[in-house]
Amino acid sequence: MWIFTRYGFYSVVCARQGQGRLDEPINADQMMIRARSRGHLGQLINRFPAELGDCEIRSFANADYPFRIFVAKTTWSHLLMQLNDEISYDNFKSAAAAQQGRAGFDYQDALHQVWAIMAKMSD
Repeated sequence: MWIFTRYGFYSVVCARQGQGRLDEPINADQMMIRARSRGHLGQLINRFPAELGDCEIRSFANADYPFRIFVAKTTWSHLLMQLNDEISYDNFKSAAAAQQGRAGFDYQDALHQVWAIMAKMSD
């Protein structure tokens, strides 16, 4: 699942068992929240300190998503509900810009690019 939030962009998938090598089976009860920006994971952890405060941001050099945290699937479900409940805006890109501030200009620009690409898919 790809998810764009005010705090950043994440790719969320099941973690793998064992050492996490590609040849190992998935662990359907453990989620791997991946990001291309360490700061995006940091913002998510800061937003949910009770649930994610003990998570270590692990680095995986040369990976397409080099920064990752690992959480139980039940924790991820709980976070998604909280993210949903805090939606109090009528324009996502503007809300993300307000959350990110000047430091998040690249993220804001990427959101506009994704919006434009997806707009081409309109029926």
